[in-house]
Amino acid sequence: MLDLLRGLLFLLLTVVLYYASKAIYRRLRLMPLMPLLLAPALLVAVVVLAHVSYADYMSESHWLLWLLGPATVAFAVPVYENRQLIARHWLSLSLGVTTSVFVAVGSTVWLARWLALPELLQRSLAMRSITTPFAVEATRAVGGQADLTALFVVLTGVIGMVVGETVLTLLMVRSRLGRGAGFGASSHGAGTARAYQMGATEGVISSLVMLIAGLVTVLLAPWLGHLFW
Repeated sequence: MLDLLRGLLFLLLTVVLYYASKAIYRRLRLMPLMPLLLAPALLVAVVVLAHVSYADYMSESHWLLWLLGPATVAFAVPVYENRQLIARHWLSLSLGVTTSVFVAVGSTVWLARWLALPELLQRSLAMRSITTPFAVEATRAVGGQADLTALFVVLTGVIGMVVGETVLTLLMVRSRLGRGAGFGASSHGAGTARAYQMGATEGVISSLVMLIAGLVTVLLAPWLGHLFW
């Protein structure tokens, strides 16, 4: 009973800290105060100071991780509503997604090898560019550690959300479809949220690319595992 109450307490604390971080970020638009950065940092501080293990924290908080699945599927709604736009650009989207999967996985693995990182870390890093539900399944197929992959996915999403627009501008990507696809392929859910702030077209394309890239990566993961290791 005590373990259950403690798990529920950390579940409640996670939700409270997230909404508190959103309120702070609405007032002070500073990058370190973004909810995806501030809330986890505060949670880590509380867990460390309270000497709570990861297993104890996740005993009830795992429901939040489970909700990532329905949240990802929800992105399909605006995709369906804009299916005519997608039908007009299916070829460029298909080629772009396939290229992004190989570039994301290949560049990550090669950089990890150049840095002489352990093989487990290489395998866990490889799937960092797709959204968490897909990344967890894909990393299992290549022999990575799901918890590490989830962490790298969050970091990739936050970095992409913060610097993505600047990078696309420097690369002179002006097309609304191209900018949306860039966010969806490289920084998944966090990037898609940023894409919707830029415009409806960018958001829809980002949602579509994020979903297709995740699906393609999961299907190709066993083959990618044999290719790179």
